[in-house]
Amino acid sequence: MNGAGARAEALCADLLRAAGLRLVERNWRCRHGEIDLIAEEGDTLVFAEVRMRSARSFGGAAESVTLAKQARLLAAARLYLTRRPEAACRFDVFLVDPVRIEWVRNAFTE
Repeated sequence: MNGAGARAEALCADLLRAAGLRLVERNWRCRHGEIDLIAEEGDTLVFAEVRMRSARSFGGAAESVTLAKQARLLAAARLYLTRRPEAACRFDVFLVDPVRIEWVRNAFTE
């Protein structure tokens, strides 16, 4: 990950904490890929993907959350949930561009 990506993830982690969520993991890796941020909001685990685009030449950040990317995140989350099978969960996406961060809660479901 480059420096800009690390800064974007740090900003999004700060947003989660400022909203009252407890950060549990950063850059959790498994055989299915990586989950950028994992947080708790009450009894709900929040799996958050941070997508950053500095230019729109290849589409914006939202367009980069493809069905294939969602499938990898779902597979990784299922593996993580083996640690906490009773936990409810949701998938959030942070869309980061040079001037703003948009937090999309419940961006997709299983």
